[in-house]
Amino acid sequence: MKILVAFYSRSGNTKRAAGIIAKTLGAEMDEIIDKKNRRGILGFLRAGYDATRGKTTEIEFHKDPSGYDLVVIGTPTWNGRVTPAVRTYLLKNREKIGRAAFFTTCAGRSRRCLAQMREILGKEPMKEGIFYVKSLERDAREFAEGLKKLVG
Repeated sequence: MKILVAFYSRSGNTKRAAGIIAKTLGAEMDEIIDKKNRRGILGFLRAGYDATRGKTTEIEFHKDPSGYDLVVIGTPTWNGRVTPAVRTYLLKNREKIGRAAFFTTCAGRSRRCLAQMREILGKEPMKEGIFYVKSLERDAREFAEGLKKLVG
């Protein structure tokens, strides 16, 4: 089975989780790049505002998700919501993604984020995971092992 782990990461937590998942599943990785500057305190504030407003953004990614049997999509949770970069990725690729799994990294309030991802993609994922920063590595490993059992 060919698996892609596509993710956006502002601070590195989601990238770290994506790496654990990709390694466990023997998957390829594709980082979603947000072209908007989200660095520093102003970038952080704009990020939360844009997520709250359900905005999209200009993104860059390199792998076509239609070439994969499963696409695992990861995002940080911003103000309880999906990031503009992942919102844009899902909107651009929802017709190309067959089977999906979602994960989010957060310090709390993440259920709305996963619900938004389901709504945007327009289908139920095989598996969803919430990875809290304090237990990120354990959560990512457990998610990947559970997903591995589902895909055989």
